Amino acid sequence: MSDDLEILVVDDEARLADLFAAWLQSEWTVDTAYDGEQALEKMSDSVEVVLLDRRMPGLSGDEVLERIRDAGYESRVVMVTAVDPDFEIIEMGFDDYLVKPVSKDELIEIVDDVADRTEYESDIQEYYALVSKKALLESEKADRELANNEEYQDLCDRVEELEARVDETVSGMSSHDDFVGAFQDLQSEH
Repeated sequence: MSDDLEILVVDDEARLADLFAAWLQSEWTVDTAYDGEQALEKMSDSVEVVLLDRRMPGLSGDEVLERIRDAGYESRVVMVTAVDPDFEIIEMGFDDYLVKPVSKDELIEIVDDVADRTEYESDIQEYYALVSKKALLESEKADRELANNEEYQDLCDRVEELEARVDETVSGMSSHDDFVGAFQDLQSEH
């Protein structure tokens, strides 16, 4: 997992936002926003995870989430809220959901999980792209040519390395939900 992960904590309760930021700052780069407008001002492509309160005066978390998605940001968004989820969440573009009160361990674990999913997706996408190239070369070139080509050998090594990483990630997923979550993420992008 990348240590230089950038997180934006959005909550109109400043003390709570600052507490969450303090919990996360030992491991990651964290910024805070105390309302929806400020959150949108602080959004950038470098923000990888957004912890977003649903109930805020002015722009609600739901509206902020919609604008983040409409703007094309690929950040992971975790709704952190006192609102129990209802069926309307099915259509919402968040990646995970935490119901307050939230412990430090829960917060760190969920950030880790959604960040791992991002890494997993990019590995999987690269893996499939490289496997396609490998198959194409194998259908067009003689075995001897392939065996003597350094770029092809590097490609094979990278495919093996990614295959091992993807396998390791899948076996490290602690629950059926992690597994399903990762594949839902992949499907929603296609």
